[in-house]
Amino acid sequence: MFRKDYLVRAIEEITEALGTIFGLKQQKKHPEALQELEDLFRIQFRLNSLLLGTLSPKDITELFRSGGIIEADKLQTLARLLREEADVILDSGDENEGRIRQHKALHLFLVAGQHGADPSLWQLDEEISSLLAQLKGHPLHPDTERLVFSFAEEKGRYAQAEDALYRLIDQQAMGVQEGISFYERLASVDPQDLVEGGLSAAEVQEGLVELRHRL
Repeated sequence: MFRKDYLVRAIEEITEALGTIFGLKQQKKHPEALQELEDLFRIQFRLNSLLLGTLSPKDITELFRSGGIIEADKLQTLARLLREEADVILDSGDENEGRIRQHKALHLFLVAGQHGADPSLWQLDEEISSLLAQLKGHPLHPDTERLVFSFAEEKGRYAQAEDALYRLIDQQAMGVQEGISFYERLASVDPQDLVEGGLSAAEVQEGLVELRHRL
């Protein structure tokens, strides 16, 4: 209960600070907005922007592992702040660094979701979808792409999962057999659900045949 109450208070404080940051960003006061975020990283997580910029998403995730369990809601809260930092940096004109922050935020949101984060805390699914849209055309690291693949299939976004699958296969980051298993799973999905997810039963069979041929 204590940890839940602590998290609720932290979310309230962060939400208030994000309002301040939004106002600073609107006024193009980027250094001041970034300093607000720096204060949040330090107060809430005992981290700083420089360290977060240096660490890989996997390394950052490990900082939120306690007793073998990932503190998913804390992780998605950090992801939300990284996404905000990315927005400020992009708005200031530094696209390269902004995209790097977006990639990290996306990866951390996906990991948090995979480990049972409360999706309503920061509108987790919407954050992931928004970041994917913003990063369209910017190749993802294979580790992040795998998370996208799993997330999309779990959410019934089958066309999106298929796109991630082929990117992974093309990068040799996923074996053809895993792709075959994906289509075999989809073969048992209700055809109407497939259509709602962006694929037809015929397309599933075509994909299955193609990958079996590759194998």
